[in-house]
Amino acid sequence: FFVVGVPNGGMAQFQEEMRQQLETSMHAELDKLLDTATGVDKEVSKKDFDGFKKLFHRFLQVKGPSVDWPKIHRPPEDSIQPYDKIAALPLPDSLADSLNKLVVVKLNGGLGTSMGCKGPKSLISVRNENTFLDLTVQQIEHLNKKYNTDVPLVLMNSFNTDEDTKKILQKYTHHRVKIHTFNQSRYPRINKESLLPVATDIGMTGENADVWYPPGHGDIYASFYNSGLLDQLITEGKEYIFVSNIDNLGATVDLNILHHLVSQPNGKRCEFIMEVTDKTRADVKGGTLIQYDNKLRLLEIAQVPKAHVDEFKSVTKFKIFNTNNLWISLGAIKRLQEQNAMDMEIIVNPKTLDGGQNVIQLETAVGAAIKSFDNALGINVPRSRFLPVKTVSDLLLVMSNLYSLEAGSLTMSQKREFPTTPHVKLGSSFTKVQEYQTRFESIPDMLELDHLTVSGDVTFGKQVSLKGTVIIIANHGDRIDIPAGTILENKIVSGNLRILDH
Repeated sequence: FFVVGVPNGGMAQFQEEMRQQLETSMHAELDKLLDTATGVDKEVSKKDFDGFKKLFHRFLQVKGPSVDWPKIHRPPEDSIQPYDKIAALPLPDSLADSLNKLVVVKLNGGLGTSMGCKGPKSLISVRNENTFLDLTVQQIEHLNKKYNTDVPLVLMNSFNTDEDTKKILQKYTHHRVKIHTFNQSRYPRINKESLLPVATDIGMTGENADVWYPPGHGDIYASFYNSGLLDQLITEGKEYIFVSNIDNLGATVDLNILHHLVSQPNGKRCEFIMEVTDKTRADVKGGTLIQYDNKLRLLEIAQVPKAHVDEFKSVTKFKIFNTNNLWISLGAIKRLQEQNAMDMEIIVNPKTLDGGQNVIQLETAVGAAIKSFDNALGINVPRSRFLPVKTVSDLLLVMSNLYSLEAGSLTMSQKREFPTTPHVKLGSSFTKVQEYQTRFESIPDMLELDHLTVSGDVTFGKQVSLKGTVIIIANHGDRIDIPAGTILENKIVSGNLRILDH
């Protein structure tokens, strides 16, 4: 910024003084908030605020986009390995030794609000009344029984999901899976103008209900370390975590990747593997791997200078994207945390609160730390390892006969002739799970479907079959009821079609 009356030579000094002033004001406000807390709350909040102070300090230092575009290079050939090459290596007779070094971590901080559900997203039913969490527990229990191992499950909750998740965990007491939880930090949203917290006290109810936020999944490293769980698992002989989003139904424990990790010679031990997959036009906003300052680095769309956004979205230049399935060394996390050397770019996320106040929240992404780890590697995995359920359209796909379910894992049905997933776009009448459930008497047969678009007031009877490209559009005021047993193949249905009981 330019200020009248400040000589040019003194600008840098003036900016530094402004930064220090902002930081001092922030620390004073955080101390005031801490004074309103007691007991355990105070201890936890103090740890959280220590992390926030570091993040805020770095936020004040950042000038402009965090990448210098000409310095971006494609990663060297050997830094992103094709999955087929890794899968071609023979697995050892005993996989138990490798599995006993593994911990599965699921990112469980999100709510189901985007799908019209209250509470944690992981508790939404996705298949045969099984929730995301049920399927995760079934997968790990299957591994533990099959190989006689002890792979634990760790859930990273947020203050939004912790209470509801812990209530539901009781139902898994007799399953062969040890389940641990720890909480993400709770950081204060800050006023966009003053850059000070909008919270008035440490509470989370009333006018303070929306002034806190969980700071993105990059918070996993500090929260995991601060919880004491990281040290506990290292003491138990665990060496690696497999981290993924709980709503990615393709993120199962892959024995080939695990074997590749644990079989590296000591000097070349890989501390971080990021699973990437080929980009399609639907994935243009996904983060990609680049070579930058001789390190493998994750580049997110938020870091790209405006002039280069189209280039970033290009499928030809940046061919892969990050699935957020990550394999990370526990010992390396401990080392980097203790050296304060975990380097992640800050994501500045603007929000508007219900009262109209503009705030920002500072976040980090778990994959951004890849450049801090030694011998990091990308593995280009099949698309089947990326099956996220973000919308009701995704939910329709995973509930359908396109997938079969076995031991908690979904796999593409062998009856489908080509391996690609159909493109499904359900309109605004389907955005909430409850509405969606009332509009399908049963899930249509989609084995031969390529593309489905549904818009307006549309319902589906039992045993409907959809093939090829199907577009169903009910205009405003019209309603279309697709009769039971209908087969639609390469059809456009529009207008008004009512089926009434008499």
